Amino acid sequence: MRLVVQVKLLPTPEQAAALEATLRAANQAADLVSRIAYQQRCFRNFDLRKHTYEQIKAAFGLAAQAAQHVIKKVADAYRTLHTNLAAGRLGKPGSARRVKAESKPISFRPRAAQPYDDRCLSWQHGHRTVSIWTTAGRLRGLAFTGSAQQLALLAKHRKGESDLIWRDGCWYLYATVEVADVPVAVPDGFLGVDLGIANIATTSDAVRYSGRGLKAVRHRNRELRRRLQAKATKSARRLLKRRRRKEARFAANVNHVIAKQIVTEAERTGRGIALEDLGGIRDRVRLRKPQRVTLHSWSFHQLGAFLAYKAARAGVAVIHVDPAYSSQECSRCHHVDSGNRPDQETFTCTSCGFAEHADVNAARNIALRGEAGWAVSHAA
Repeated sequence: MRLVVQVKLLPTPEQAAALEATLRAANQAADLVSRIAYQQRCFRNFDLRKHTYEQIKAAFGLAAQAAQHVIKKVADAYRTLHTNLAAGRLGKPGSARRVKAESKPISFRPRAAQPYDDRCLSWQHGHRTVSIWTTAGRLRGLAFTGSAQQLALLAKHRKGESDLIWRDGCWYLYATVEVADVPVAVPDGFLGVDLGIANIATTSDAVRYSGRGLKAVRHRNRELRRRLQAKATKSARRLLKRRRRKEARFAANVNHVIAKQIVTEAERTGRGIALEDLGGIRDRVRLRKPQRVTLHSWSFHQLGAFLAYKAARAGVAVIHVDPAYSSQECSRCHHVDSGNRPDQETFTCTSCGFAEHADVNAARNIALRGEAGWAVSHAA
């Protein structure tokens, strides 16, 4: 299993200047490679090297490995763009968004991330320092720090490339670690998880994780952004820039906490986790205008991803099921009727009279579908 460990670099002012100059040179080179790739319709990594390798080495003072990483970064960016175009993620042919994406070369921010391999970057874990290539020469003894858990993972399992990141005035290295896969235990039943807006997550054990607090925080942040944008002063723009990631960090922390509690309960009881397959929900669901902001800022995909990787590390089985009519189906008699949902919170079966909180009932249906799906996919 591959994970990403983030460590914070602690450069001196001279080291920070060298790192910034390196990122600027690498991304100027990437812009040049991108223009050549776009003009010549040449997007493969190997082919791009023939057209650009010597040129960017000479023009931007890049070492051989750094130049190759720049070319690969550009090729990967175009591969992602073409994949998104083919999948229709940038709109239909002729749409404004698609035309904008196709009509110009990909550009790179001056401080966009730059990948490093072991030839350009070495780690001294005992001293908590790195030696890293820059356009000003090799920087040795560059200190870094991180949490005890991250540093232990980094020292024991690091494998592959690392990315040099500049964010909000600070420098980071994102390193790839590869830990051994934990064998997935055969589940004794499934813990169903219903993801929603009023309740971020509800389990089939009737545990509800309310979205009220998260919704209130997001509402306050939206109002603050609106007022600051309307003010449009220099200090307002500075405050907007400082706060731009605060809401995302808050939501990610909430999702981490919820995912950890759900996975811990599933592991403790020897069950797997059944989740809804919510792909394309934003295209399928039709909501009133006041609800659209909530839906489009709802980080259900992130919560699902956190659940999946935490479950994999714990050896807990995860299965995704079709969520169709899970909120209208009775988890006791399995009668399906839109009349079973008189309001958002209430479920009352019109056939057998069973009553339960609507999200708990849906989570139990998801758990049952998880058991059926597991039985089918793991039949002898």
